[in-house]
Amino acid sequence: MDFDKIKAELLERKAELESRLERTHKHIYQKEEPVSANFSEQVKQTENDAIVKALEADGIEEIAQVTSALNRIEEGNYELCVACGAKISEERLEAIPYTDRCIDCAE
Repeated sequence: MDFDKIKAELLERKAELESRLERTHKHIYQKEEPVSANFSEQVKQTENDAIVKALEADGIEEIAQVTSALNRIEEGNYELCVACGAKISEERLEAIPYTDRCIDCAE
């Protein structure tokens, strides 16, 4: 496996996620306009905020997974399942480079 290539891809993914997270954070917490006086607009705004908060939570979790994968590369155990210790298949790592479980433990 080309760990330098994987590390570069993970760092790029992390930067993308951090950028997206910054935008979602601004959307949620730094609104430039007040809440609409129209009730139906308020409902839409609330629904949109809920979706953006869910995206923010997903982004935070994925950043943690990417960071963990980068740490595992540095520690030399990137290819090992954290649950059972077996080797994670190269195909699985190519598909999900931040996974920390083999296919059997991921189910």
